Amino acid sequence: MKDQSLSSIDHTRVQRSFARGLQSYHENASVQRQIAEELVAILAAQGVPKTLGRVLEFGCGTGHLTSALLDQFDIDALTLNDLVSEAEQPLQALLQQRGQAASFCFGAIEELVLPQQLDLIASASTVQWIADLPATLSRLSDALRPGGWLALSGFGRHQFHQLVELGSQAAAPNYLDAGEWPLILPAGLELVAMRQQTIDLQFASAIDLLRHLRRTGVNGQASRGWGRRDLEQFERRYRQRFACADQLPLTYDAVWILARKPG
Repeated sequence: MKDQSLSSIDHTRVQRSFARGLQSYHENASVQRQIAEELVAILAAQGVPKTLGRVLEFGCGTGHLTSALLDQFDIDALTLNDLVSEAEQPLQALLQQRGQAASFCFGAIEELVLPQQLDLIASASTVQWIADLPATLSRLSDALRPGGWLALSGFGRHQFHQLVELGSQAAAPNYLDAGEWPLILPAGLELVAMRQQTIDLQFASAIDLLRHLRRTGVNGQASRGWGRRDLEQFERRYRQRFACADQLPLTYDAVWILARKPG
Protein backbone atom coordinates (compact mmCIF):
# COMPACT_ATOMS: atom_id res chain seq x y z
CA MET A 1 0.00 0.00 0.00
CA LYS A 2 1.35 3.42 -0.83
CA ASP A 3 2.31 5.87 1.90
CA GLN A 4 -0.87 7.86 2.57
CA SER A 5 1.11 10.80 3.95
CA LEU A 6 2.68 11.37 0.55
CA SER A 7 -0.66 11.76 -1.25
CA SER A 8 -1.54 15.25 -2.40
CA ILE A 9 -4.37 16.88 -4.26
CA ASP A 10 -5.09 20.22 -5.89
CA HIS A 11 -8.57 20.92 -4.49
CA THR A 12 -8.95 24.04 -6.62
CA ARG A 13 -8.34 22.12 -9.85
CA VAL A 14 -10.67 19.29 -8.83
CA GLN A 15 -13.35 21.75 -7.73
CA ARG A 16 -13.12 23.55 -11.07
CA SER A 17 -13.33 20.25 -12.97
CA PHE A 18 -16.44 19.05 -11.16
CA ALA A 19 -18.14 22.45 -11.29
CA ARG A 20 -17.56 22.57 -15.05
CA GLY A 21 -19.03 19.09 -15.51
CA LEU A 22 -21.91 19.47 -13.06
CA GLN A 23 -24.67 20.10 -15.60
CA SER A 24 -23.67 17.10 -17.73
CA TYR A 25 -22.66 14.84 -14.84
CA HIS A 26 -26.04 13.38 -13.89
CA GLU A 27 -26.82 12.00 -17.36
CA ASN A 28 -23.29 10.90 -18.22
CA ALA A 29 -22.21 9.35 -14.91
CA SER A 30 -23.98 6.02 -15.44
CA VAL A 31 -21.26 4.05 -13.66
CA GLN A 32 -21.44 6.34 -10.63
CA ARG A 33 -25.22 5.86 -10.52
CA GLN A 34 -24.78 2.09 -10.63
CA ILE A 35 -22.17 2.24 -7.86
CA ALA A 36 -24.40 4.40 -5.66
CA GLU A 37 -27.35 2.07 -6.06
CA GLU A 38 -25.18 -0.94 -5.19
CA LEU A 39 -23.92 0.82 -2.06
CA VAL A 40 -27.50 1.26 -0.84
CA ALA A 41 -28.29 -2.36 -1.75
CA ILE A 42 -25.38 -3.45 0.47
CA LEU A 43 -26.73 -1.30 3.31
CA ALA A 44 -30.17 -2.87 3.00
CA ALA A 45 -28.75 -6.39 2.77
CA GLN A 46 -26.81 -5.89 6.03
CA GLY A 47 -29.92 -4.95 7.98
CA VAL A 48 -29.50 -1.20 8.37
CA PRO A 49 -32.78 0.05 9.93
CA LYS A 50 -35.42 1.42 7.56
CA THR A 51 -35.71 4.59 9.65
CA LEU A 52 -32.56 6.61 10.33
CA GLY A 53 -32.22 9.64 12.56
CA ARG A 54 -29.18 11.68 11.56
CA VAL A 55 -27.47 11.07 8.21
CA LEU A 56 -24.51 12.78 6.52
CA GLU A 57 -23.75 12.24 2.84
CA PHE A 58 -20.53 13.83 1.61
CA GLY A 59 -19.49 14.29 -2.00
CA CYS A 60 -23.16 14.13 -2.98
CA GLY A 61 -22.75 15.65 -6.46
CA THR A 62 -26.05 15.76 -8.33
CA GLY A 63 -27.75 13.21 -6.08
CA HIS A 64 -27.25 9.66 -7.36
CA LEU A 65 -26.64 8.35 -3.86
CA THR A 66 -29.06 10.82 -2.28
CA SER A 67 -31.84 9.50 -4.49
CA ALA A 68 -31.00 5.87 -3.75
CA LEU A 69 -30.85 6.52 0.00
CA LEU A 70 -34.25 8.22 -0.03
CA ASP A 71 -35.71 5.32 -2.00
CA GLN A 72 -34.60 2.87 0.70
CA PHE A 73 -34.67 4.78 4.00
CA ASP A 74 -36.79 7.26 5.95
CA ILE A 75 -34.37 9.94 7.17
CA ASP A 76 -35.23 12.39 9.94
CA ALA A 77 -32.29 14.79 9.61
CA LEU A 78 -30.21 14.77 6.42
CA THR A 79 -27.01 16.78 5.89
CA LEU A 80 -25.61 16.99 2.36
CA ASN A 81 -22.06 18.02 1.51
CA ASP A 82 -20.20 18.57 -1.73
CA LEU A 83 -16.97 20.24 -2.76
CA VAL A 84 -18.84 22.63 -5.07
CA SER A 85 -21.73 24.84 -3.93
CA GLU A 86 -23.23 24.71 -7.43
CA ALA A 87 -24.52 21.24 -6.50
CA GLU A 88 -27.19 22.73 -4.24
CA GLN A 89 -29.63 23.70 -7.03
CA PRO A 90 -30.13 20.22 -8.54
CA LEU A 91 -30.17 18.69 -5.06
CA GLN A 92 -32.86 21.11 -3.89
CA ALA A 93 -35.00 20.07 -6.87
CA LEU A 94 -34.50 16.41 -5.98
CA LEU A 95 -35.37 17.00 -2.33
CA GLN A 96 -38.49 18.96 -3.24
CA GLN A 97 -39.69 16.07 -5.42
CA ARG A 98 -39.20 13.67 -2.51
CA GLY A 99 -40.65 15.92 0.18
CA GLN A 100 -37.35 15.69 2.07
CA ALA A 101 -35.68 18.49 4.01
CA ALA A 102 -31.90 18.73 4.25
CA SER A 103 -29.17 21.05 5.45
CA PHE A 104 -26.18 21.84 3.23
CA CYS A 105 -22.48 22.38 3.86
CA PHE A 106 -19.93 22.86 1.10
CA GLY A 107 -16.19 22.31 0.91
CA ALA A 108 -13.69 19.48 1.31
CA ILE A 109 -14.88 16.92 3.86
CA GLU A 110 -11.39 16.90 5.41
CA GLU A 111 -11.86 20.53 6.50
CA LEU A 112 -15.49 20.60 7.64
CA VAL A 113 -16.84 20.66 11.15
CA LEU A 114 -18.87 17.45 11.14
CA PRO A 115 -22.29 16.94 12.70
CA GLN A 116 -22.14 14.47 15.58
CA GLN A 117 -24.02 11.39 16.80
CA LEU A 118 -24.76 10.31 13.24
CA ASP A 119 -26.64 7.09 12.45
CA LEU A 120 -25.13 6.88 8.96
CA ILE A 121 -22.32 8.53 7.03
CA ALA A 122 -22.38 7.64 3.34
CA SER A 123 -20.43 8.64 0.26
CA ALA A 124 -20.22 7.21 -3.26
CA SER A 125 -17.29 7.67 -5.64
CA THR A 126 -15.64 10.38 -3.53
CA VAL A 127 -13.07 8.96 -1.09
CA GLN A 128 -10.40 8.60 -3.80
CA TRP A 129 -10.08 12.40 -3.71
CA ILE A 130 -9.19 12.50 0.00
CA ALA A 131 -5.43 12.88 0.38
CA ASP A 132 -5.10 11.85 4.04
CA LEU A 133 -7.71 9.12 4.10
CA PRO A 134 -6.82 7.51 7.47
CA ALA A 135 -7.16 10.86 9.28
CA THR A 136 -10.51 11.56 7.64
CA LEU A 137 -11.80 8.07 8.42
CA SER A 138 -10.90 8.64 12.06
CA ARG A 139 -12.87 11.91 12.09
CA LEU A 140 -15.84 10.20 10.45
CA SER A 141 -15.72 7.40 13.02
CA ASP A 142 -15.75 9.95 15.84
CA ALA A 143 -18.87 11.57 14.34
CA LEU A 144 -20.85 8.32 14.39
CA ARG A 145 -22.99 7.36 17.36
CA PRO A 146 -22.40 3.91 18.86
CA GLY A 147 -24.05 1.49 16.45
CA GLY A 148 -23.75 3.95 13.56
CA TRP A 149 -22.79 2.94 10.02
CA LEU A 150 -20.12 4.11 7.55
CA ALA A 151 -20.89 3.25 3.90
CA LEU A 152 -18.35 4.22 1.26
CA SER A 153 -17.46 3.49 -2.32
CA GLY A 154 -14.19 4.35 -3.99
CA PHE A 155 -12.01 2.92 -6.73
CA GLY A 156 -9.29 0.29 -6.81
CA ARG A 157 -5.84 0.33 -8.33
CA HIS A 158 -7.10 -0.89 -11.72
CA GLN A 159 -9.10 2.32 -12.13
CA PHE A 160 -8.60 3.82 -15.62
CA HIS A 161 -5.62 1.54 -16.10
CA GLN A 162 -5.65 2.26 -19.83
CA LEU A 163 -4.98 5.95 -19.19
CA VAL A 164 -2.28 5.16 -16.63
CA GLU A 165 -0.51 2.82 -19.03
CA LEU A 166 -0.48 5.60 -21.63
CA GLY A 167 1.19 7.96 -19.17
CA SER A 168 -1.67 9.92 -17.57
CA GLN A 169 -0.71 11.64 -14.32
CA ALA A 170 -4.26 12.81 -13.53
CA ALA A 171 -5.28 9.98 -11.20
CA ALA A 172 -6.93 10.67 -7.86
CA PRO A 173 -4.53 10.25 -4.93
CA ASN A 174 -6.20 7.30 -3.21
CA TYR A 175 -7.07 4.33 -5.38
CA LEU A 176 -7.21 1.43 -2.91
CA ASP A 177 -8.12 -2.19 -3.51
CA ALA A 178 -10.68 -3.78 -1.20
CA GLY A 179 -8.02 -5.77 0.63
CA GLU A 180 -6.21 -2.56 1.65
CA TRP A 181 -9.18 -1.01 3.43
CA PRO A 182 -8.95 -3.07 6.62
CA LEU A 183 -5.43 -1.67 7.06
CA ILE A 184 -6.63 1.94 7.21
CA LEU A 185 -9.98 1.67 9.00
CA PRO A 186 -9.70 3.20 12.48
CA ALA A 187 -9.79 0.89 15.48
CA GLY A 188 -13.26 2.14 16.40
CA LEU A 189 -14.90 0.65 13.31
CA GLU A 190 -15.75 -2.95 12.47
CA LEU A 191 -15.73 -4.03 8.82
CA VAL A 192 -19.11 -5.51 7.88
CA ALA A 193 -19.00 -5.89 4.08
CA MET A 194 -16.46 -5.34 1.30
CA ARG A 195 -16.63 -5.84 -2.45
CA GLN A 196 -14.66 -4.95 -5.59
CA GLN A 197 -15.74 -5.16 -9.24
CA THR A 198 -14.52 -3.73 -12.54
CA ILE A 199 -17.00 -2.06 -14.88
CA ASP A 200 -15.99 -1.38 -18.49
CA LEU A 201 -17.43 1.33 -20.70
CA GLN A 202 -16.95 1.22 -24.46
CA PHE A 203 -16.39 4.23 -26.74
CA ALA A 204 -16.34 4.51 -30.51
CA SER A 205 -13.50 7.04 -30.53
CA ALA A 206 -10.95 8.75 -28.35
CA ILE A 207 -12.87 12.02 -28.50
CA ASP A 208 -15.96 10.26 -27.13
CA LEU A 209 -13.89 8.82 -24.28
CA LEU A 210 -12.36 12.20 -23.45
CA ARG A 211 -15.78 13.86 -23.56
CA HIS A 212 -17.02 11.32 -21.04
CA LEU A 213 -14.14 12.19 -18.72
CA ARG A 214 -14.82 15.90 -19.11
CA ARG A 215 -18.58 15.62 -18.67
CA THR A 216 -18.23 13.65 -15.46
CA GLY A 217 -15.21 15.46 -14.01
CA VAL A 218 -13.65 12.14 -13.00
CA ASN A 219 -10.21 13.09 -14.33
CA GLY A 220 -10.23 16.05 -12.01
CA GLN A 221 -6.46 16.58 -11.77
CA ALA A 222 -5.90 16.66 -15.53
CA SER A 223 -4.15 19.84 -16.63
CA ARG A 224 -3.18 19.43 -20.28
CA GLY A 225 -4.97 20.74 -23.34
CA TRP A 226 -5.56 18.72 -26.50
CA GLY A 227 -4.57 19.76 -30.00
CA ARG A 228 -5.59 17.82 -33.09
CA ARG A 229 -2.20 16.11 -33.35
CA ASP A 230 -2.32 15.17 -29.65
CA LEU A 231 -5.75 13.63 -30.10
CA GLU A 232 -4.71 11.67 -33.19
CA GLN A 233 -1.65 10.31 -31.43
CA PHE A 234 -3.65 9.43 -28.32
CA GLU A 235 -6.28 7.56 -30.34
CA ARG A 236 -3.64 5.66 -32.32
CA ARG A 237 -1.83 4.53 -29.19
CA TYR A 238 -5.08 3.68 -27.38
CA ARG A 239 -6.31 1.55 -30.30
CA GLN A 240 -3.00 -0.25 -30.63
CA ARG A 241 -2.98 -1.21 -26.95
CA PHE A 242 -6.62 -1.70 -25.96
CA ALA A 243 -9.12 -1.69 -28.87
CA CYS A 244 -11.57 -4.59 -28.99
CA ALA A 245 -14.16 -5.00 -31.78
CA ASP A 246 -13.26 -1.46 -32.90
CA GLN A 247 -14.26 -0.05 -29.50
CA LEU A 248 -12.10 1.71 -26.92
CA PRO A 249 -12.64 0.38 -23.38
CA LEU A 250 -12.34 2.44 -20.21
CA THR A 251 -12.21 0.52 -16.94
CA TYR A 252 -13.79 1.62 -13.67
CA ASP A 253 -12.64 -0.42 -10.66
CA ALA A 254 -15.36 0.00 -8.04
CA VAL A 255 -14.83 -0.80 -4.35
CA TRP A 256 -17.59 -0.85 -1.72
CA ILE A 257 -16.94 -0.73 2.04
CA LEU A 258 -19.46 -0.97 4.88
CA ALA A 259 -18.31 -0.59 8.48
CA ARG A 260 -20.07 -0.13 11.81
CA LYS A 261 -19.16 1.51 15.10
CA PRO A 262 -19.79 -0.99 17.91
CA GLY A 263 -22.40 0.00 20.41
